[in-house]
Amino acid sequence: MSHIKTENKDGILFLAFNRPDKKNAITLDMYRAFTAALKSAQADAAVRVVLVHGEGTAFTAGNDLADFLSVPIDENSPLPPFLDALTHFEKPLVAAVTGPAVGIGTTMLLHCDLAYCDTTAKFAMPFTNLGLVPEGGSSYLLPRIAGQARAAELLMLGDPFSGAKAKEAGLINDVVAPEKLMETALAAAKKLAAQPPTALRLTKSLLKRWSRETMDRAVSAELDIFAQQLRGPEAKEAMTAFFEKRKPDFSKFKQSN
Repeated sequence: MSHIKTENKDGILFLAFNRPDKKNAITLDMYRAFTAALKSAQADAAVRVVLVHGEGTAFTAGNDLADFLSVPIDENSPLPPFLDALTHFEKPLVAAVTGPAVGIGTTMLLHCDLAYCDTTAKFAMPFTNLGLVPEGGSSYLLPRIAGQARAAELLMLGDPFSGAKAKEAGLINDVVAPEKLMETALAAAKKLAAQPPTALRLTKSLLKRWSRETMDRAVSAELDIFAQQLRGPEAKEAMTAFFEKRKPDFSKFKQSN
């Protein structure tokens, strides 16, 4: 069974994280499959809109840490191509979020044009908790949409937050009842699919054009620092504690430049 599920219907590509038994935690192969699906959708004139969602009761619990740690972030990692495909996708992206949306599950929403969640959604960007730094351009995009103080709160404390708070921060367009989530997201996707495709693509391009260069630099800088931190002692302590099911102890570490 593929852990990335796709279905093309009436001009809408349904793109789903499909690993419900693991709360849709993302493996390296899932990154590769998701990237391939976005590239295919970009090239397919029949696809007008992509609707991203998670199967089961989660959007995604973030990276499958055991799998993610098996390959360094370099030319062989599927993470940079995934971020490139996501951040440069030219067609409308709609997200429907239920349950956990952790790490990349939250930051990828910054690149969606419309995003909806239900009342069970719980967001988190626990990068610092893991001895890491933000990714996906979030260190640039989140302060722009949420303000500096809110972005610092969400990225530096790394605490989980509700759909209502996500809406206040500008990550989500609306919060609906669980039984209304796909109906709401699909209604928006259908409206977008009925729009003139060239005008829609150019509008999205204009919306992103003025910050594109800075955002690309942010994604690149974040990945470089993320990769360094991933090899560092703080991340090692955080990951070891995670697998040992204990609280990490960062008291012995001194701040480095």
